Amino acid sequence: MNYETLIMTLKDGIAHVQINRPDKANAMSLAVWHEIRTAFSWIDATPEARVAVISGSGAHFTSGIDLQMLMNLGAEIRDDCDGRMREKLRRTILDLQDTLSSIERCRKPVLAAVHGACIGGGVDLVCACDMRYCSADAYFQIKEIDIGMTADVGTLQRLPKLIGDGMARELAYTGRKVAGEEARAIGLVNRVFDSPAALLAGVMEIAATIAAKSPLSIRGAKEMIVYARDHSVADSLNYIATWNAAMLMSADLKEAMMAGMEKRAPQFRD
Repeated sequence: MNYETLIMTLKDGIAHVQINRPDKANAMSLAVWHEIRTAFSWIDATPEARVAVISGSGAHFTSGIDLQMLMNLGAEIRDDCDGRMREKLRRTILDLQDTLSSIERCRKPVLAAVHGACIGGGVDLVCACDMRYCSADAYFQIKEIDIGMTADVGTLQRLPKLIGDGMARELAYTGRKVAGEEARAIGLVNRVFDSPAALLAGVMEIAATIAAKSPLSIRGAKEMIVYARDHSVADSLNYIATWNAAMLMSADLKEAMMAGMEKRAPQFRD
């Protein structure tokens, strides 16, 4: 597919999505928001895509929401009726939220490879991913507080589940930068790589490991982990019992068992 602000490739089951506005530090323009949702809807629906990686081209992952987009917002929602204008703004915010939720909705695991800056909307974005990795030069910043607004597209809802309530509050209230090693220490990223090149190579290796697993089982694991985050243990156990009553007896299960007995690598359908 052709994109204005993204580069997307699909090879060996791995869909690689790159934010491609390097001259703007990959600032998230309206086109970026729309194309991210289109890209992850496509990945979700495409059997050949088993796992996704999202990264940024140039010097940074992303500098966050494009300020020009914010400046244009007033004209786009203008209405003589104040109530209607506020409703338009609410619907715009919900639409941006939905863009990043499309990453979480995608049935395939999504790995974020972060180098350089990951600011504002970038933090919202990576919080919606399954796993986050970064290079040693990376830093994360909830910048919204410094421009007089409350982060509103996912950070304040997802980040506390990743790094705990107290640390999430500190970062949201202060807007301070979190460098790579601290990000790993607090659980925001799984691993820190020495350089952007090592980061991408390492994340692609992890993605290849995932792509070799049973696609049906991987989709089930993602579904259960996201569900368990927002539901009780009892509800989550009931859901996995129902899920596996439907999905367990699959061709993937038979292939995995046969491959084990025959001492070979399993070959699963897309």
